[in-house]
Amino acid sequence: MFFFKISNLVDLLFRIFIFIVLKITNLWNSLIIIMRKTSSLPPGPKPWPIIGNFPQMLLNKEPPFHWIHKMMEKMNTEIACIRLGNIHVITVTSPELAREFLHTQDSIFSSRPICMSASLINNGYLTPIFAPMGDQWKKMRRILASHVLSPTSLEWIRSKRDEEADNLHRFIYNQCENQSIINLRNLTRYYCGNVIRNMTFSKPFFDITEEDRDEQVDAVFTLLKYLHALGILDYLPWLSVFDLNGHKKIINNAYVTATKDMDVEVDQRIQIWKDGKKTMEEDILDVLITLKDTNGNALLSAKEIKAQVLELMLAALDNPSNAVEWVIAEMLNQPKLMQKALEELNTVVGINRLVQESDLPMLNYVKACIKEAFRLHPITPFNVPHVSISDAIIGEKYFIPKGSRVLLSRLGLGRNPRVWEDPLKFKPERHLIEDGVGGEVVLTDSKLRLLSFSTGRRGCPGVKLGSTIATMLLARLLHGFSWSLPPNSTCNDLIVSSKIDPFDTLPLLAKAKPRLAKAMYP
Repeated sequence: MFFFKISNLVDLLFRIFIFIVLKITNLWNSLIIIMRKTSSLPPGPKPWPIIGNFPQMLLNKEPPFHWIHKMMEKMNTEIACIRLGNIHVITVTSPELAREFLHTQDSIFSSRPICMSASLINNGYLTPIFAPMGDQWKKMRRILASHVLSPTSLEWIRSKRDEEADNLHRFIYNQCENQSIINLRNLTRYYCGNVIRNMTFSKPFFDITEEDRDEQVDAVFTLLKYLHALGILDYLPWLSVFDLNGHKKIINNAYVTATKDMDVEVDQRIQIWKDGKKTMEEDILDVLITLKDTNGNALLSAKEIKAQVLELMLAALDNPSNAVEWVIAEMLNQPKLMQKALEELNTVVGINRLVQESDLPMLNYVKACIKEAFRLHPITPFNVPHVSISDAIIGEKYFIPKGSRVLLSRLGLGRNPRVWEDPLKFKPERHLIEDGVGGEVVLTDSKLRLLSFSTGRRGCPGVKLGSTIATMLLARLLHGFSWSLPPNSTCNDLIVSSKIDPFDTLPLLAKAKPRLAKAMYP
């Protein structure tokens, strides 16, 4: 009798639970219906059946981001909805709406899309930048935050960054001796690549000299160019067998080139640890290999380690190198900016030693210049897409369906005339005023008026490292050398034209001259 009553009680509680769940579900569905009736999709062009807005975008004969921004400007909107295939793509140039996506409703918009380019580059969504929300993302995010990019870890491996800063200094001095014209794009990219490679493998891989360029650098930037590039196969996967715009082939070829030496290095290092020939951690790769789970087994597979190493390379190369190249270009166009930065360096560092990482917190004007480059000259037009995991209402009137991909426009936010005074003018001082005189300038913007590093739950775990690499690179370039344009250079014209089209510009060529005592140049 006792067990019978218990059984009845359990059955009653279960029925009550089911009833409550059904009521909540019905209530939520009713709410969604109301939301859809009282809200609408953001404005946008009328899509074609099945293929969406691809015809308008591709027939425009301009890069997709050009078409999107021109369409938004013509419609006088800071949020738009285009449809690619059956996927709603929401583009945003409003800081207020951007904060709602990545701050207020971040839990809804924290996933990543399943698409061809990300899958090929990341070997199946293994790392935190690419992985959709889930256990794999949590695992890899925790590893980066606790073991790879934590303040303690970055300080532990600081000597390798110092080594690359000295290598940079030495290389430029040798170019001065040879009176060579320096390709600033190669210089900045190779420096950033060598920093992360030295931190990861305890040795740089890239030869910085013009005569012996490493094809891996180009391959990495090719992967960055085609990642989430609004390609057909990212939105119409059923056409993958045709590879209509060739993106799949390009990505596959670049991936092989970018990873061939890195993968060999990873396999060799894993074997060295297995053979007991190595017992002390010296770099990031050692850390990734030696991590253990609760049972004492390797926490990461070789496949996961290789994917994470490539992701570190992708993340460390583009933003800092692009920003510093543009800062030098703008300074050559406005010499007063360079003079102001040199005055700060002379005050903080002096001329009897080289600038070090410990000096960086006090170099506010130098950092303001980098922050302004992030605003005016972003490396990519949009951030990495966010995906909505449920229906939502944004801005109290825009309905965002589940599965929508949200693209915050780095270009549109940073050049929004409603937000920025003289948005097309390079004015580092605006960030000194914003961050407060006497305080430390940071390269991020919590109000999302510009996007230097991603924020929110999918925020970039390498903000500290990326900021350090960029600031150290610019500080060493300016502190150790005077820069000038070579005769008959077209770079001034490029700076002006880039206000309209900041992408696919020619690299900056410049001449350097030592500005410190000869003893400062080993």
